[in-house]
Amino acid sequence: MKRKLLSLILTGAMVLSLAACGGNTGNGGGATGGDTNQPSATADEKIEDVNITLNMWCIATESDSNRHSYEAAIADMAEKYPNITLNWEAFENQSYKTKIKAAVQANEMPDIFFTWSCAFLQDFVEAGKVYCLDDEYANWKDELPEAMLGNSTYNGKHYGVPLTMNIVGLFANMDLLKQVGYDDIPGSYDEFIECCDALKAAGIIPFGCAGKETWCVTEYLESVIEKSVGSDALNDIFLGRATWDNADVGAAVDTFQGLVNNGYFDPNGIALSNDEVKANFMDGKYAFYMNGTWNCADFANNEAFFPKVKVGEFPVINADKAKLGQLIGGPSDTLAVAASSEHPEVAAAYCFELGKLICHYGYLDGCGLPAWTPYGDTSSVNALTQAVAEICGNATGYVLFGDTAMNADDANTYLSYVDQVYGCQVNGTDFIKGLANDIR
Repeated sequence: MKRKLLSLILTGAMVLSLAACGGNTGNGGGATGGDTNQPSATADEKIEDVNITLNMWCIATESDSNRHSYEAAIADMAEKYPNITLNWEAFENQSYKTKIKAAVQANEMPDIFFTWSCAFLQDFVEAGKVYCLDDEYANWKDELPEAMLGNSTYNGKHYGVPLTMNIVGLFANMDLLKQVGYDDIPGSYDEFIECCDALKAAGIIPFGCAGKETWCVTEYLESVIEKSVGSDALNDIFLGRATWDNADVGAAVDTFQGLVNNGYFDPNGIALSNDEVKANFMDGKYAFYMNGTWNCADFANNEAFFPKVKVGEFPVINADKAKLGQLIGGPSDTLAVAASSEHPEVAAAYCFELGKLICHYGYLDGCGLPAWTPYGDTSSVNALTQAVAEICGNATGYVLFGDTAMNADDANTYLSYVDQVYGCQVNGTDFIKGLANDIR
């Protein structure tokens, strides 16, 4: 019953996310199987009949929460298919975005590659660089709901194998909050600000944010904007259906910048990486950490820290336009196959089975909610990930991460302005006017 409920939650989450991306989808529907981890005979035969080497790029670096899920999945595949040699490399998140785009332009892509869905992958698809997965998906449709492929479906064709889905979570060190009189994450924005003031008065830094990696800043800024203007309005802007020149967005940017100017953020954070900020949070330097819920895995694996941490969502700032349940995130992490692969059919079959295993181990580790129907014993899933599932179960709207929802050029322009906001070089008016002028 719990598995069926989770499947309904995730399918609903995907439907909401599709509205965000505006993707072309199939008929949707839920999974009908999932109790076995064995793929179809057709998929097995495609992989077993050849002796080849496949190359793969991803972002599962040594410090990445997803590292173990990749290692475990790849080990399973190596044992099952000794005839396939997989050479894989992992790159840091921000540098990978540059690397994969350059590889696409130079037509020097690996056989299998990690990508974010929506506009990020769409640019590659429209350039003719991605192998269509429709034929291979037919072997997996009973275990992978078609609704979950919506963010990687373009003109009715499937181009990606989804892994896990995540949202931006508001993680709190409850030991620090209890020191200033709070037994739970504040529910209203006014209470939240009062809590931050109390933390600051006690010498505790409310927020840690890695200014060295701009995507980390967007986790905060986009949450503030969404809880000020609502998910529909932010979606329309990200997807080019509405202008950036929106006074409410400008006011929300000023609200975020006010949090910075009020001393709620670690002043040294501007020069820190996400790994450094996360380590500081776990060491008790910050009370709050806004980041992806893939972090549940690392928090759960830290026996000393795990009992202290709780996850929630950022509070509503303008109740006339936003509400709880409007979240930043959704299904995005994806594997794809290069059209230039010498063995695209084998790579596709391998990619689906590998993706299913990565999803399985990632879910057990707490790196996100599964895009595939869960199978086997999932009783070990940590309490934080279960709390995220509950948050998603109450979701009313999703806005996919801005630099994924937008095309590459627009995303780079957007991130440049986000940098300037965090560095207090532009205010809300400059932000909306500049983006309205520079993104058309």
